[in-house]
Amino acid sequence: MSLELKSQLGNVDVSNDVIANLTGGLVSQCPGVVGMASRQQLKDGFTELVKKDNYSRGIVVRFDESDTLSIDVYIIVSYGSRISEVAHQIQSEVRQGIQSMLGVLVETINVFVQGVSVEND
Repeated sequence: MSLELKSQLGNVDVSNDVIANLTGGLVSQCPGVVGMASRQQLKDGFTELVKKDNYSRGIVVRFDESDTLSIDVYIIVSYGSRISEVAHQIQSEVRQGIQSMLGVLVETINVFVQGVSVEND
């Protein structure tokens, strides 16, 4: 399914992968986010870090029958980050960014923390 934007000049179809990549770019700029996580947990509970060129594996974009847009975001946070603040920042940035770029209101943004990254100095 895709998002159809209508104007006087014609229609523009925006695919779910494009929305996912836009969302991934916004999420990756939020403080406390180490990266996007694959929405599929690997065996033994390990989580795969998604590369920047494939954000769509860490984001699910859905439209319901009334064309309401919902986005699920799967992330890995840095150790010591306040997860609630990181999640709130993501929701705010994604809602504002998608509305600004596409002119569409995002109804729901669900943030799933798939892991915590501990960096050794």
